[in-house]
Amino acid sequence: MHLATLFLTGTTCVLLAALHLAGPDRAPLPETPAMVRLEPAPFRHRLDGDWQRNGQPVDAPLAMVTIPAAIEIMATPVSTRQWQACVAAAVCARLVAATAPPDLPVTGVNWYDAQTYADWLSSETGETWRLPTDVEWAQAAAELFRDDALGVESDPDNPATLWLAEYAVESARSRDLDREIRPVGSLNVNSLGVHDIGGAVWEWTATCLRRGEIDDQGRILRESDSCGIYIAEGLHRAAITDFVRDPKSGGCSVGVPPANLGFRLVRETG
Repeated sequence: MHLATLFLTGTTCVLLAALHLAGPDRAPLPETPAMVRLEPAPFRHRLDGDWQRNGQPVDAPLAMVTIPAAIEIMATPVSTRQWQACVAAAVCARLVAATAPPDLPVTGVNWYDAQTYADWLSSETGETWRLPTDVEWAQAAAELFRDDALGVESDPDNPATLWLAEYAVESARSRDLDREIRPVGSLNVNSLGVHDIGGAVWEWTATCLRRGEIDDQGRILRESDSCGIYIAEGLHRAAITDFVRDPKSGGCSVGVPPANLGFRLVRETG
C-alpha cells in the first residue's frame, strides 16, 4: 500500500485502497444503477402480440399475469455514460460520439446491442442481468403503462370500421409522440419509483412477437412466437426486428414507429 494511504481514514482510505488493489491496468467496476424491486403479484394485463378471431384481427385478450419471481429493474434507462463504460471495455459498439451528453439515455441500440451490454454487465458484476419481459416491464410501468387495445371489433361486412379506428389511434399517437430525448430520470416517475416511461425512447424487451387466435369467449385457442421480432415498450407497444437500430427506417410491424430505441435491464435476485 502507498505510504500516503496510511495517513487517510474513513471512506477516502477505503476508496484509495480499493483503487490501489485494482491496479493501474484494471478498469473500475461498472456503476451500480438505482434499482426498484418487483414482487410477484397478479395483475390484469393486455397480452402482447397480434391476435385474430375467426380470421379477423381483434384486440389481444386480457389475462391475469404474474412475474415468476422477485426481480429488480433499473429505475432509469441505461445512460450514455453507462453504455460508454462497455465501449471502453471494447465489448459494446461505439454507437454515440464520445462528446455525447453522458446523462442522456443511450439510443440507436438494437436488440443484440442490449443483449451484449447485459452479458458484459453480468460478467463484470457476477450477477445476472437481462432484458425484462413484456409482463415484467408492464408491472414496472404500473399506472404509466398504456393499454393498446382499439376497443373496436372487426366487421367483415364493413372493413372501414376497423380501418377508421386504427387511423384514429395512430393519429393520436402521432400527436402525442415526444421526440425530445431528456436526461435519464427527468421525464416522469411512477408510484413505484420507476422513471422515464412513455417518452421519446422505447425500450427493448426479451419478449418475442406473439401471434394467436381466440374464440368468441376470448379464450386462447392457439398461439406461437415469432422470435427475430421483439416487443419494444413505450408510448405504445411496437414489434421491431432485432437488428434495427433506427426504427424510423423500418422494422416496425404496424403503426407509428418508435422515435428511438434504448433499454433498461432487470437483475435477478435469486
